[in-house]
Amino acid sequence: MSMTDPIADMLTRIRNANMVKHQKVDIPSSTLKVNIATVLKQEGFIKNYKVISDNLQGVLRVYLKYIDEKDAVINEIKRVSKPGGRVYVKSEEIPSVKSGLGVAILSTSKGIITDSAARKAGVGGEILCTVW
Repeated sequence: MSMTDPIADMLTRIRNANMVKHQKVDIPSSTLKVNIATVLKQEGFIKNYKVISDNLQGVLRVYLKYIDEKDAVINEIKRVSKPGGRVYVKSEEIPSVKSGLGVAILSTSKGIITDSAARKAGVGGEILCTVW
């Protein structure tokens, strides 16, 4: 059976591993998922990531980040645009997440970028997910 929403699967794997305090999580790799992991690393939500090649599609290994033993850096990671209902915004309509404490990740003509970078570049796009 094919997966209908691989991005939601990635976010769910990160969310579940985060709740049980795993140090790393393995996700089937794709270019879009690697770009999302790059944004998460740039914004300080994950420690690091690496792509492990195998004879199939590859594995994206994400190393999670914690403040201490009890508190994770990622409080909430949520899919916004879904296959059944895409959410597109203009550059003037990009929402702020938790009054600027969180980040919205957008797919734009400039690539996968954060909400603040999209506002600065003056581009809109599809809101993939929000993280805070």
